[in-house]
Amino acid sequence: VQLQASGGGVVQAGGSLRLSCVGSGDTFSDYVMGWFRHTSEKEREGVSALSSDGRNHFTADSVKGRFTISRDMAKNTVYLQMNSLKPEDTAVYYCAADPTGYGSSWSGQYPIWGQGTLVTVSS
Repeated sequence: VQLQASGGGVVQAGGSLRLSCVGSGDTFSDYVMGWFRHTSEKEREGVSALSSDGRNHFTADSVKGRFTISRDMAKNTVYLQMNSLKPEDTAVYYCAADPTGYGSSWSGQYPIWGQGTLVTVSS
C-alpha cells in the first residue's frame, strides 16, 4: 500500500486541523493505521493507531482528549482530527501502516510510511 498524507498547515494555539492519509495499491483494511509525529528535538512519537474494525490501539497521553483518529474504509482514508492545538504539537506528522495487526506505538512496527505533513501551531 502507498500512503499520501495531507492537511497540515499553520494554526493558532487553540485551533483545529484535520489530517488525512489516503491509502492505495493494496487492501487498506488489512492494516492497522497509525499517526506519528517528529520534531528535531524529539524522536518520532506515536500519536494514535486504529484497526479497520475500529479498535483504538493506543493514543498518546499528550494528545488524549484533543486528538481523534478515525477511518473511512470506503475512501481508504485515515484521519487525525486535532483540536485545542498547542505550540508543542508543532511537528511533522506521518501516517503509517502496520500489516501485523499489533498497532504498537513503536514506529519500527510500521514498515510503510507516507510523506510527512507539517503542522505549525503558533502561540
